[in-house]
Amino acid sequence: MKKKIATIIILIIFVLGLCSMSIFASNTSNTVDIKNDSTVNLVQIKDRELETLQDYQDSYGDATYGLVAYILNIIRLYSIPFGFVGIAISGIYRYIIGIRKLDVRDKGFGAMIGIITVMVICQVLPLVFAIVVKGWRG
Repeated sequence: MKKKIATIIILIIFVLGLCSMSIFASNTSNTVDIKNDSTVNLVQIKDRELETLQDYQDSYGDATYGLVAYILNIIRLYSIPFGFVGIAISGIYRYIIGIRKLDVRDKGFGAMIGIITVMVICQVLPLVFAIVVKGWRG
């Protein structure tokens, strides 16, 4: 059991090591250009997100409602990959580790149901918020 977990952890570290990339600069002028480009990119991302937040605030007619809608949209977007990773991990517990240990199998099934429930709530909550705020508030 410990060997399987250690093997899985080593495999994950190995895959992450293959996916990572190192950038080495040969002189300082390239480093300055990279810093300037990254600074410009960060400023552009910040401006775009502030513009999106302002669009939400204009759409909902209030700064608070716009901020809540913006945050719910970000939660909606990020819940999908985290949900799939959680489903994969709980599937490993249910179908791989749980073959020999029934308590782990039940734990994996419970975790999978919980993750799917949270993922569905995160997907539906922005819609419910929009219906309640725009529909009933007027």
